[in-house]
Amino acid sequence: MREAVIELKGVVKRFGPLLACDHLDLTLYRGEYVGLLGPNGAGKTTLVEMIEGLQKPDSGEIKIFGKTWSQASKELQGRMGISFQETRFFDKLSVEETLRLFSSLYGGGNERIEKVLGQVALKEKRKTYTVNLSGGQRQRLALGLALLNEPEVLLLDEPTTGLDPNSRRDLWEILQEIRTQGTTLILTTHYMEEAETLCDRILFMDQGKVLADGSLSELLTSMGLTEMIQFELDQPMDKTSLPLELKNLPFELEPGLKKGQVRVEKVIESLPAFLHWIEERGHILKELQSRRMTLDDLFVSMTGRGLTEDD
Repeated sequence: MREAVIELKGVVKRFGPLLACDHLDLTLYRGEYVGLLGPNGAGKTTLVEMIEGLQKPDSGEIKIFGKTWSQASKELQGRMGISFQETRFFDKLSVEETLRLFSSLYGGGNERIEKVLGQVALKEKRKTYTVNLSGGQRQRLALGLALLNEPEVLLLDEPTTGLDPNSRRDLWEILQEIRTQGTTLILTTHYMEEAETLCDRILFMDQGKVLADGSLSELLTSMGLTEMIQFELDQPMDKTSLPLELKNLPFELEPGLKKGQVRVEKVIESLPAFLHWIEERGHILKELQSRRMTLDDLFVSMTGRGLTEDD
C-alpha cells in the first residue's frame, strides 16, 4: 500500500469574507509529484502555506507524517524543504556562503554543501555574490537551500515564474533527478507544460475547491473527447447542415461564425467527414490545426476561463 504523507480533512481557511480553502479533503502519498493548478485567487498558495505551517486552518485538520504542526513542529521542519516564488538573498554573500549559512541551521557539513552545489549546477558560481546571479541561477540557489536538509517533502510555489524557457527546463531537469530519491513534491504553477512534464498527479483548484484530481491522461480521458480541431473558413458556418456524425460534437464558434474549434474523440476519424462537408458546402478553408487537448482546455471546459486568468 502507498504511504500517506500529507492528509487534509475538512480544511477551511478564510481571509475576511474570502473563502480561500473550502472544506478540502486530500491525501498525498510518498514519492508523488503533485501539481496544483488554477488561476490567481484559486487557493493554491494558501493551501501550500497551511501545509508548510505558515498559516493555520480555521477548521479541519492537516497531518504530515501522521502529525500536526502543533504536535511536532521541529520534526516536520526538518523533514520538509520549501522554496517560495521569490527568495531574497544577502547581496554580498557568495553562493557558497549562502548555502553554508543555511546549512548551519540543520547541522550540515561541507559534504552536503558540495552535493547540493552539484545538484543545482552552481559549482562554477560558488564564489559569485548572489546579487550578480541571473534569474535562473537565483532560482536554482533557492532550490538548493530547500534541499540542504534532504527533505522528504518539497514544496515549490511558482518556482519558474519569470524565467526564460532554457532556465525553466534546467530547473525541471534538477527536479526530475530528485524524483529518484523518493521525495514527495508539491508544485504550484501556471505553466501547463511544467505540470505535464513533472507531475504524476494534477489538482485543479478554483475558488478554494479541488475541481479535478488525477493524472494527465485520467483528466483528459474524463472529458471523453480528447483531441481538438481548430479551423477558419471564408464564410460563416451553418452548424445545422453538418452531417449526423458531426452534428452532436461540441463546436465552439467565435463571433462571425467563420472561426472556431471542435473537440473530437479521434481527429483521424472526424477530420475526413469535416473536410468533405467543407467541400460540399463550397467553403474555402483558410486555416486548420489539429492537436491533443491541453490542461488549459480542460480547465476552460470546467470553469469557462483559462488557468492564467485572475479570479
